[in-house]
Amino acid sequence: MKAETSDADALSFDLEDSVDSTRKAEARELLSAHLSTTRSHEKMVIVRVNPFGSPDFEADVEAVLQDGLDILNLPKVDRAADVVAAIAHIEGRPEAHARTRPLRYLVNIESPAGLLDVADIAAAHPAIMGLQIGFGDLFAPLGVTPGNAHAIAQVRWQVRLAAGHAGIAAYDGAFLDIAAPDAFRADARSARDMGFEGKSCIHPSQIELANEIFEVRSDELAHAQNVVTAAKTAKARGLGAFVVDGRLIDGPLIARAHRILDKARRQSVP
Repeated sequence: MKAETSDADALSFDLEDSVDSTRKAEARELLSAHLSTTRSHEKMVIVRVNPFGSPDFEADVEAVLQDGLDILNLPKVDRAADVVAAIAHIEGRPEAHARTRPLRYLVNIESPAGLLDVADIAAAHPAIMGLQIGFGDLFAPLGVTPGNAHAIAQVRWQVRLAAGHAGIAAYDGAFLDIAAPDAFRADARSARDMGFEGKSCIHPSQIELANEIFEVRSDELAHAQNVVTAAKTAKARGLGAFVVDGRLIDGPLIARAHRILDKARRQSVP
């Protein structure tokens, strides 16, 4: 599989929107067989199942609850109660008990109801590791023009605040125009500047672009290292605020520097 040798951080298999209703069973069977094989890569494996309560949810979960799965993606979540119910149902299955490590959950915010309840959804269960935006499903029923910058910014900020309050990550939605790399960069940069951890890619050509935007920059890393070093000296001198690289630094910016260093370590930035 080419994706396994790509520079993507994670591989996402979609049993929902990407599979025609007449081929759901076939897709489940193929994916189940793939997840049962020995992994030849170190990437995270995500599976997007059909929505909780749909006819295909039960069969999807039964097929993919294997040790080859790292994160289960729950789509079209409207309420925090739905997340709690879905996870309780999954964790109660014998396949979940047979796993050798805990399963984590990525929750999609892609409906007006979900966006209105996003703060409670983000904090609904400790196994939730992040929120992801589904712009297409969210905007279509509202009549929002695809790519509307004002609507995108508002949704991102609301999701980012909810994720930040819950102490989990936020991931940006897909960019559909695969023939517009500069537009992809601009879109990804906007998400990064709001604190998003990453972005979905729907084509191999987008992977390099996403990594370019979301990886910790060398200047950003150097400044964070300088801040952490200076913070130790300042603390020893009893100073709560100090200047690094011409910028005033205090508690929140020290915390931000530590987050950047942690992110760099996760990305193995030298």
